[in-house]
Amino acid sequence: MFNRLNHLPRDARDTLFLLVVIGCVIAPQIANLPVWCSLLALGVLLWRGWLGWTARALPSRWWLLALLVLTMGATLMTHRTLLGRDAGVTMIVVLLTLKTLELRAQRDAFVIFFLSFFTMLTNFFFSQSLLTAAAMLLALLGLLTALVNSHMPVGKPPLRESARTAATMALLGAPIMVVLFMLFPRLAPLWGIPGDAMAGRSGLSASMQVGAIATLALDDSIALRIRFDAAPPRRSDMYFRGPVLSTLDGREWSVLRSGFAHAMQDPARLRVEGPAVSYQVTLEPNNRPWIFVLDAAQEKPAVPGMEVAMTPQLQWLADKPVSALLRYRAQSYPAFQHGPQRRTAALQDYLELPNGFNPRTAAWAGELRRDPRYAGDAARLVDGALEHLRTGGYSYTLDPGVYGRNTADEFWFDRKEGFCEHIASAFVILMRAMDIPARIVTGYQGGELNGVDGFWVVRQSDAHAWAEVWLAGRGWIRVDPTAAVAPGRIGSLQRLRAPDGVLASALGSVSPAVLFNLRSVWEAVNNGWNQWVLNYSQATQLNLLKNIGFESPSWEDLSYVLIGLIVLTSLCGAAWTLWERSRHDPWRRLLERAAKRLQAAGLSVGPDCPPRRMAQLLQQQLGAADPRLPALRDWLLRLETLRYAPTDIAATVKLLTLQRQLPQLPWPA
Repeated sequence: MFNRLNHLPRDARDTLFLLVVIGCVIAPQIANLPVWCSLLALGVLLWRGWLGWTARALPSRWWLLALLVLTMGATLMTHRTLLGRDAGVTMIVVLLTLKTLELRAQRDAFVIFFLSFFTMLTNFFFSQSLLTAAAMLLALLGLLTALVNSHMPVGKPPLRESARTAATMALLGAPIMVVLFMLFPRLAPLWGIPGDAMAGRSGLSASMQVGAIATLALDDSIALRIRFDAAPPRRSDMYFRGPVLSTLDGREWSVLRSGFAHAMQDPARLRVEGPAVSYQVTLEPNNRPWIFVLDAAQEKPAVPGMEVAMTPQLQWLADKPVSALLRYRAQSYPAFQHGPQRRTAALQDYLELPNGFNPRTAAWAGELRRDPRYAGDAARLVDGALEHLRTGGYSYTLDPGVYGRNTADEFWFDRKEGFCEHIASAFVILMRAMDIPARIVTGYQGGELNGVDGFWVVRQSDAHAWAEVWLAGRGWIRVDPTAAVAPGRIGSLQRLRAPDGVLASALGSVSPAVLFNLRSVWEAVNNGWNQWVLNYSQATQLNLLKNIGFESPSWEDLSYVLIGLIVLTSLCGAAWTLWERSRHDPWRRLLERAAKRLQAAGLSVGPDCPPRRMAQLLQQQLGAADPRLPALRDWLLRLETLRYAPTDIAATVKLLTLQRQLPQLPWPA
């Protein structure tokens, strides 16, 4: 096969390489494309490769028109529009692959090159991770290699030479890229974010439908990272508050009232105790306005570019969704109380239950209230319910099966198993049935310390639901019924595990400690990418100007510094070019190197001896039959032709080729 590849015509070989590069550009998008689009792209690329391999004619324009109409219709059916991010990316991939079926001339290749560059950038609409950046760097080098190769002279120049030139271009452009990254004004987030698809996986949502999911898959993706300024609190105290669910329609819990405006109108009544904990949060994009802090923060978190406010339920909300990686500082008090200390009319919202649901739980609640052991005292009733969870044979599982209409009845009396949403929901329903105000709080609990970079990592698998009950004289009190069922779930690394996949099974023989360390190293590297690249914000740019002497830097100062650097770099480049041309002729230096080789062999070669005269002197010394003579003479004559009779614009490339060939020639000793 490789022998056949070497004997292909230049156009066919270059086409096959370009198709491979296009495949590298499209491959990271497969997860974001409809299945039909991925199969179409693969089929068209293979078809075009087969046409190039067998030297067959390209399809007619009617075929292309028919394919274009069909794919536009498929895009419209899939996305319900031809506009927007998802539909636009689908169409750009379709157009790129179909354009390869028109690849007949260099002009068509240039269209494909620049369309490929644009397609490559669309990967950042979905992800800006380090892996995506690495894949795009590989695709960029491939496209630059193909572009350089298309400008190479006739013949079959090796791809290695084009790749070396492309890598050199990329390295020369890297300083410019760094300067533009650091100083180009940042006005708003440029890239999109992944879509919100949390159904059936661990994580947070604005509502909670109890019992609708039979099996919960643990999602180990990172939700947020925490760096504490001093000693962290106990892991059992690490509750990061999210949406508070207070309204039940039978099976689905939802927020009572929400929104940034409501939070501004009715602030929470928070009473804190003990020392504060200061920390920095790096929040992954979630397309929600939720600002997660350690329960509970009295002062407003310092969130750059957003206005935040606290709801009466202690949840912090931003005035817009978190659509990009967000870093902010906060200060929390693990010991706190909040809410009214005396019963008010507003607490009635946290007692309501829908009619006709969970009759056995309601009857049991009446029995507990009449039980002399509790004497109707709310605090004793809460403790009694927790003791029942600890001793009643209840279990924590990711595979409880689908619950029916009366979820609390099934949990308390039939199944006696579930994950945290089942336990918290059944507990809150029981509390309300006993006339104790209660609600569900969702968020994250726990985390693990990455020993490489010192950040605490909170994952989607740490998503949790717990309860809050209202007690007279104390206000709202956190009660975590899951801790009564499975104490190992709270405050430790003991997490339920989903069944291993193919990759995990294949790595089963590897030491868990080794895998944990490898994951810690990778996450530390990825966190560094997040902190220094993705989170390089406008505020960071202005701080950079402060560090170099600006007292009150602004966008104008940033622009002046950038323009000054561009002008200075341009002047330096122009001066270097003039100096290089006037004093250091590359062709002349190469001729001098050849003359030194011949002088070392005993030939009388002066500094002004032309290449053709050198070839004649070599023939006189070596003789016409010497096998080394043809290669040396051919090299010297090509050097002369390059100087006095250039035939194309690729003179610099040819000179580089001659420079690399010089030490490989069989010079006489």
